[in-house]
Amino acid sequence: MATAHPSKIKVLEQGEIYFLYRPHLEEFAPEGLLDIRRFYMVLHPEGQERFRLIAIGKKKLPGSDTDGERHWGFVDGVFPSADELRRVAAGVSSTMGGAENLRPAGEGVYSLVLHGNHTHLAYVLEAPQLLGTVQEAFNIQTEGRMVVAVKNPQAVSPPGVGLEVDFQADFPEELKARFGDRRWTPVDPPGFLDYEGAELVLIGGRDDLGADLGIDLNAHPKDEETAEIFKDLHMEKSERTIKPLFQGIWE
Repeated sequence: MATAHPSKIKVLEQGEIYFLYRPHLEEFAPEGLLDIRRFYMVLHPEGQERFRLIAIGKKKLPGSDTDGERHWGFVDGVFPSADELRRVAAGVSSTMGGAENLRPAGEGVYSLVLHGNHTHLAYVLEAPQLLGTVQEAFNIQTEGRMVVAVKNPQAVSPPGVGLEVDFQADFPEELKARFGDRRWTPVDPPGFLDYEGAELVLIGGRDDLGADLGIDLNAHPKDEETAEIFKDLHMEKSERTIKPLFQGIWE
């Protein structure tokens, strides 16, 4: 498979990426995906006070070893405040307590790149250094890459598939024009991800970029003291957050 020349790749956005999960029950540690209510990917673009909360269907990323595996997702919210993001992700209202029922599963850096007529989301983990049971369940890799596209809200979905019409994104006219008569379009510009209800498809497996994207994700290994997720998302350090993130153990 030919490797794409770096000049044919356009970096659209880079930043911090976090993976979070919410168990069904706060009182008991989950034992697998059946005990997980939601799995999230959080994108914090570099230089922006914006946190995108993206819910991932099937509660895991598409497998890198399964060619063309497709998982649905949607933007569950875009927040200027990490505290508000945590409350929504944890399923609590602003009048309730904290977000103790939310756990981190990974931290790293990402790049959204345009290649031809499609976009790739690439990431490199900074924590954990060694993958555990938690990361394996969610298909979180040390280095991952997937094709990502956004759905045209005007395109009809089969019954029971995707968000109901009232919850779909209301894009401005300049973004609507990007679809033309297509059902899906690349995430170019990344502003597509700044609208709650934007529906996505994540496609795993082999792609046409080869091994080298020609970009530097500039990842630095993190430990309990240097992990950004506790500072960036205002998460408390406890066994419930440290064990799944650094040891890959369900909590």
